[in-house]
Amino acid sequence: MPQVIVLNGGSSSGKSGIARCLQALLPQAWLAIGVDTLIDVMPARLQLGSEGIGFAEDGEVTTGAEFRLLEDAWMAGVAAMVRAGAHVIVDDVFLGGVESRQRWEKALDGLDVVWVGVRCDAAVAAGRELARGDRVAGMAEVQADLVHRGMTYDVEVDTATAEAVECAKVIAEEVGGRLAGPSPD
Repeated sequence: MPQVIVLNGGSSSGKSGIARCLQALLPQAWLAIGVDTLIDVMPARLQLGSEGIGFAEDGEVTTGAEFRLLEDAWMAGVAAMVRAGAHVIVDDVFLGGVESRQRWEKALDGLDVVWVGVRCDAAVAAGRELARGDRVAGMAEVQADLVHRGMTYDVEVDTATAEAVECAKVIAEEVGGRLAGPSPD
């Protein structure tokens, strides 16, 4: 039975909207946890310095050693919640590509995870970013393809061509298929 759904996509790709729709569609109670929450609870000095997370004027995001240390602890905490019985939807941005996924795989070892690629055309994501007004301009465009390089997923959705609820239904079908188990042939 799936215990974790990991949504990987660039900034403004629609992950948070999909997570909310999944919470409404799935029969169990699912917690939605995003990397933005981790960043919000970090000390301000880690949002400005080279050891934390940095946001360049061109939209590039960099992470330092202290950020990664806290992120590892956060990942372990998410995994602990799942091991204690919670179902969790993780909303993340794999800035480190395959290495980011490997870090999650290590934390979630032994758990049933549905890996989801949330794709969105760079121009569409940039338009959403502009409308939001709470992101560094250029982040969505820089991340749109970067976070998917070298990735494999159980399911992929595209929020530039489908609404969040439609994407969530596709993901819920994957989760439901795993709940039902293999089909008898």
